[in-house]
Amino acid sequence: MNAIEKIHQFNRFGSRLGLERMTVLLEKLGNPHEDLDVIHVAGTNGKGSVCKYLEEGLSACGYKVGLYTSPFIEEFNERICLGGENISNEDLQSFTERVLKASDEMVAEGLDSPTEFEVVTAIAFLYFKEKGADITVLEVGLGGSGDSTNVVKKPLACAITSIAFDHMDRLGNTLAEIAVNKAGIIKEGVPVISNVPEREAAVVIAGTAYEKNSKLYDISKNKFMIFDETPFSQKVSMDIYGTDYSDVEISMTGKHQGENLKTALAIIEVLRKERKIKVERSKLYEGLKQAVQPGRFEVLVGKSVSGGEADAGQYERPMVIIDGAHNEAGACALRETVSRYFEGQRVLLVTGMLADKQVDDILKHFTAITDKMIITEPDNPRKLSVDRLGKILNKMGIEPVKAKDAREGVKLAESMQGEYDLILFAGSLYLIGDVRRIVRNEWGKGN
Repeated sequence: MNAIEKIHQFNRFGSRLGLERMTVLLEKLGNPHEDLDVIHVAGTNGKGSVCKYLEEGLSACGYKVGLYTSPFIEEFNERICLGGENISNEDLQSFTERVLKASDEMVAEGLDSPTEFEVVTAIAFLYFKEKGADITVLEVGLGGSGDSTNVVKKPLACAITSIAFDHMDRLGNTLAEIAVNKAGIIKEGVPVISNVPEREAAVVIAGTAYEKNSKLYDISKNKFMIFDETPFSQKVSMDIYGTDYSDVEISMTGKHQGENLKTALAIIEVLRKERKIKVERSKLYEGLKQAVQPGRFEVLVGKSVSGGEADAGQYERPMVIIDGAHNEAGACALRETVSRYFEGQRVLLVTGMLADKQVDDILKHFTAITDKMIITEPDNPRKLSVDRLGKILNKMGIEPVKAKDAREGVKLAESMQGEYDLILFAGSLYLIGDVRRIVRNEWGKGN
């Protein structure tokens, strides 16, 4: 049995918030997390992109950066990355064996077994510690307070990228309740960077920062300008606490990526002014341009007909884009981005969702993009059946084409490509991961 199979066996324990099991597990491993310089990032949406900007920007400035994220898109090893490289199968195997030995000791002592996410988080901490990460960028898995990453006691900085409705069964039914959970990552005396404009959530974050004697940097009202926009890149200019960040070119597009860049730059600026890091402007810019988050408005097929990326309207058609818009805020951002670049063009949307998501709210935005749809199912036990999704769309006046799985959905879309300018795959990240693999390997090859 390989490492990933052994890790997945812990899935039977479910997803349980709380730090007790994680604390014991890490003690048995020598508390590797206590030797890491961590930037801790929470938020409903945007945290993955913020982490990617931090990883690429700091790496370009000479730091050996560890990046821990979830979920993965195509390969499990994506979740643990150091120096720009995913953890190798060999290292994953050896570090997994050590963590599982500690887990076995816990069970032998009559303690609860750690969950799958806790095991993976412990592997990441041990790996980053022993491989000598200079800075570890840590993405919260779920919520904040009880997430296994929250065992870090003294990070360099804490950041909250956004507060929106998602995982309400676990985090609360109001923005304030969700904010209480996310703000749980705030630690005594550690700077907090918040990009949360919603007042009821912002008040909670500010109150928590005050209680923890943590300086709050609320950047939600900081403005930025976007220009030279294409589906491939955009330039962003802003001022962050007196430092001019002009003409920052990034490869992730849409207004929401301007917000994510702002959060990342604010974290960097706060740490720079506190003399925790050193950055060189030109190298930082080079790194930020390299930041690409797989599955976030990612162009898989299509390029500028001139060979460059300057003219948003002059590209090979159809363009194929994937986006993991798996909650209402993500779907809204996707709608706005498509409208920005593809207004008046023919769009085919292929989607599949999980049943425990805000399906009606997500579809409200998807159907504003187009009424031409193929629907299918993610490869996940929590999937929304294609028949149920079809009935919901029927009530909205849409007659979608049904596909049994991701591969059939891709093949149907490919067969219809002559009718559209944009083929957009969106919805569950579990679907997007499969689609990404299939399109990259099979699109246009007649398979």
